[in-house]
Amino acid sequence: MDKLIQIFNSSLQTGYVDKNILSDVAYQPELLVNQKNPPKKILSSILHELENCNQFYISVAFITTSGVATIINKLKELENREIKGKILVSQYLNFTQPEALKRLSQFKNIDLRIATTGNAHAKGYIFKNNKHYNLIIGSSNLTAQALSSNKEWNIKISALDESGIVEKVINEFQSDFEKATHVTKEYILSYNEIYQKQFILNRTNLIPPPTVITPNSMQIEALENLKKLRTEQKNKALIISATGTGKTYLSAFDAKAFNPKKLLFVVHRLTIAKNSLKTFQKVFGKEKTMGLYSGEKRELDCDFVFSTIQTISKSTHLENFSKNHFDYIIIDETHRSGADSYLRLIKHFEPKFLLGMTATPERTDGNDVFQLFDHNIAYEIRLNKAMEEKMLSTFHYYGVTDLLIDNTEIDNKSDFNLLISSERVDRIIEQSNFYGSDNGITRGLIFCSRKNEAIELSALFNLKGYKTGALTGDSSEEERAKSIERLESDNLNEKLDYIFTVDIFNEGIDIPKINQIIMLRPTESAIIFIQQLGRGLRKVEGKSYLTVIDFIGNYENNYLIPIALYGDTSYNKDSLRKLITEGSRMIPGASTINFDEITKEKIFKSIDSANMQLLADLKKDYNLLKFKLGRIPMMMDFIEHGSRDPYLYVNYSNSYYNFILKIEKDYKPQLSNKDVKLLELFSKEINNSKRVEESYILRELILENELSISTFKKTIFRLYNYTPDKATIDSCIRNINFIFIRKNEKIIYLKDNVFKFHREFEEILSNPIFKDFLLDSINYSIRTFETLYKKEYYQNGLILYNKYSRKDVCRLLNWEKDISSTVYGYRTNERVTPCFVTYHKSDEIDSTINYNDHFINPSTFAWESRSNRKIDSNEIKDVINSNRILLFVKKEDGEGTDFYFMGNVTIIPDSIEQSYMPNTQSPVVHFKFHLEQPVIDSIYHYITTDKKLNLIDKKVNIENKIFPIQDTIESQNLIPLYNFYAAAGTFSEMQSEKDFSLIEGPKNIKINSDYFACKIVGESMNRIIPNGSICLFKTDSGGSRNGKVVLVENIDIQDQDFNSAFTIKTYSSEKVVSEEGWQHISIVLRPNSFDDSYENIVINEENGSEMRVVGEFISIITN
Repeated sequence: MDKLIQIFNSSLQTGYVDKNILSDVAYQPELLVNQKNPPKKILSSILHELENCNQFYISVAFITTSGVATIINKLKELENREIKGKILVSQYLNFTQPEALKRLSQFKNIDLRIATTGNAHAKGYIFKNNKHYNLIIGSSNLTAQALSSNKEWNIKISALDESGIVEKVINEFQSDFEKATHVTKEYILSYNEIYQKQFILNRTNLIPPPTVITPNSMQIEALENLKKLRTEQKNKALIISATGTGKTYLSAFDAKAFNPKKLLFVVHRLTIAKNSLKTFQKVFGKEKTMGLYSGEKRELDCDFVFSTIQTISKSTHLENFSKNHFDYIIIDETHRSGADSYLRLIKHFEPKFLLGMTATPERTDGNDVFQLFDHNIAYEIRLNKAMEEKMLSTFHYYGVTDLLIDNTEIDNKSDFNLLISSERVDRIIEQSNFYGSDNGITRGLIFCSRKNEAIELSALFNLKGYKTGALTGDSSEEERAKSIERLESDNLNEKLDYIFTVDIFNEGIDIPKINQIIMLRPTESAIIFIQQLGRGLRKVEGKSYLTVIDFIGNYENNYLIPIALYGDTSYNKDSLRKLITEGSRMIPGASTINFDEITKEKIFKSIDSANMQLLADLKKDYNLLKFKLGRIPMMMDFIEHGSRDPYLYVNYSNSYYNFILKIEKDYKPQLSNKDVKLLELFSKEINNSKRVEESYILRELILENELSISTFKKTIFRLYNYTPDKATIDSCIRNINFIFIRKNEKIIYLKDNVFKFHREFEEILSNPIFKDFLLDSINYSIRTFETLYKKEYYQNGLILYNKYSRKDVCRLLNWEKDISSTVYGYRTNERVTPCFVTYHKSDEIDSTINYNDHFINPSTFAWESRSNRKIDSNEIKDVINSNRILLFVKKEDGEGTDFYFMGNVTIIPDSIEQSYMPNTQSPVVHFKFHLEQPVIDSIYHYITTDKKLNLIDKKVNIENKIFPIQDTIESQNLIPLYNFYAAAGTFSEMQSEKDFSLIEGPKNIKINSDYFACKIVGESMNRIIPNGSICLFKTDSGGSRNGKVVLVENIDIQDQDFNSAFTIKTYSSEKVVSEEGWQHISIVLRPNSFDDSYENIVINEENGSEMRVVGEFISIITN
């Protein structure tokens, strides 16, 4: 307790006396606000306190369903953990929503009361911890806006149990609480009558909105851009605008500015044509006559014609119009315009202006939509930007675990009977009721994976007393219109509760009143996810927010969920992990994103195992950007347009130049082999955004020919608030000349404190192609560093919570040579010790290296030395005498070879202990480290949460066990055992990183370094190798492989069993003799399974450039 008092005293000094006094930030007073940039939400602090408390008290004037929605998952967690709470609300002004009270009253651990007299207007959140309280008091009621987007001030203070402020606050709360009324079902019913009467009264007193419709801020900017394009004699333009942001109104406003005599508006459904006509009538009034041209309707005499593409694109109809019949043509849902029907229409007409509108211009069929509009993008506003501008409805997303039925989890291949089982129906209903909707009157869309699933689930819901319907591609326009009308009806006797569908509502349909969306299908595409989410995001009077319930099963593509929700299309694994750990903080406005722990871990697992650099995916995004720009994109274009992280192309091909050379068949090589190798070295070793100094030196020398050290230091300080020291400058010179990696080149030198290029390198730079690609790589590195850089997180060369490999760390510590291959868990060099920890060790790790490294709390880390080490050994003395110790942690091996930098640490006095490993009794030294800066909550929670949260994988069992080795030291028959399941690195990387365990090989085979073992996962070879067998392989030595069982690594192919780039199959090939010798016609990797669903893998020129046969199957060691 004395120590805690000391910590509190220091924090009080920092908070109230002198901000420069160092103390534990967790107990310092803090002002909590909502802020756009950098993103901050009061909600994040409330959720953090709820998670860590053992009792809570909330006293607020107002509670809304949106406020409950923001914390409902956390309240459920607390109920499961039996953490009790008291919530006091007020009936002041009858603003508290009865539905919110109803939602809170379902929790057994919460005592809910309401102050019915007096003008109670308190806003306080009180959290009891073991020996202290955290108090948040200020202006925020329990509403989504108050906790996430409104301008609010709240002060958070910490105080010990015996403090005066705690006593006063708790006494005041208890006094108010005891005077308040218990919230019962009867109370909610009676209060609901009062609330509804006041609600109706308020609506009658509302001033009607103005009848004149004017453009919003987005539309004004877009209209200006369209006007500018026309002044530049451009006659085509494309508008990219998220669903619900007013594309149709925008087109009407632009048509009014253009004032055409004849206008054609083309859509793909009659209902959309009718709605668009009504929108134009609201803008034009009676200035223009308007009519439909679809099916039997032929209202051609009108000024403005609204037509379906199915009708007007037919040759018999096009012949009725001259090429210049229409002055202005608008094509809605332009991403469809690559289809023949749209192309016929565009080819036939020659309007004075052609406008395309779409929410998702990216197509996966190879058609270039942008080219049709001459790459003139007048305006682009995606989902996140639209949410930031408050153009769309707030939403609360909940990722929930799909049901286990007979111990089997729902996945992509689940039996139809599982999808429609009574247990699953009950689970869907339970979750839809728990999360509810904004006003308790649900109008929902349920997206299913199959047509018959939608039909059957609708019937089963109806048997449970719900009113639902199913719409599929077979449903007529009339059936669709009638169902939508019933879903939106205010007559509760005829209103539908839900419409079940598969994909017919993905786009082009307007149902503003939808307030709940349920997703019962895997996320196969981020675009489709956004389209389906967009069905409920349109704002409408009376709708407070949209509830989204996403049932997440055991799906391979779960990593697409954060890509879709956060709009991060970089496909950078670390970025996606950080977004998930940050939760709602990174989503604009009052919307929230919520996952239960199991679904969160499923997404992390999917991110870990996903191959983000499959050639097909890289080519798709490359071509999309190329279509958009109308030219070959460079790395910086990917950054500017928010596309895939271009460093994935570097990882794939060693340089971006190499990738273009591979993809662009007409792009002739214009660099020598030496130049190509140099670009690879710059791309991988220098311009990887881990440190900015080298890239900055290169850029300035290219642009200005020389750079003085004084200018260099001043500029770095001005930009990043630190000054590079001499050791860093010397390191930069070594790195740029590639001395660090032992590939010495003459690139730069220092003379009279001025950096200059060597003459040899200046000659290479005279090639404009080399120069352009090098500058592009440099600019990418600098921009990415600046995105990751935070002044408060910078610690002498490294940035807290960024990821670094051992090699990066050697470089950033200014070591003369790369010695990463000998670092392993730690190494002391120049009195500096970096420590690398894999937090959740693999179950099959050898007991001799199964170290007990763990966080005690966010400020303290328990660390162990290597085994067979004693306190008096030189290695341990080096650690103890280090001037700097750095801690790097990764969650588990599936993350790859990079580690999060947790910060500088110091050894806690008297914490060093000699101990012994429990299984082997090998001597080991225990340390406790104190982190200079406590680990932030999101990263701490991510790292420390165990991945084994009852995750079921019915196909794979990754709970491997290592064979016990009686005496590791004496055994001479040891071989490495690799785990290729979800492996992120290559075989070479796994070898160099020692990413394996040691097991004893078969007695009858003389083992040498050519042999290794791995566990076979899945059923694709079960005729000869049972699932789960540990098998012996011999490294491939070339020669004929026909008919042999081989382990193959191919970065372009993701094996469905190994969930990585590794696969085991029977090898077969056909060859022919040419002038150049033997050449393969084809290589086929064949399964040998009792399961017919496994298919041959055909290797061709497109997907075979990165193929490598790793080893040849010898025998099964154990089954």
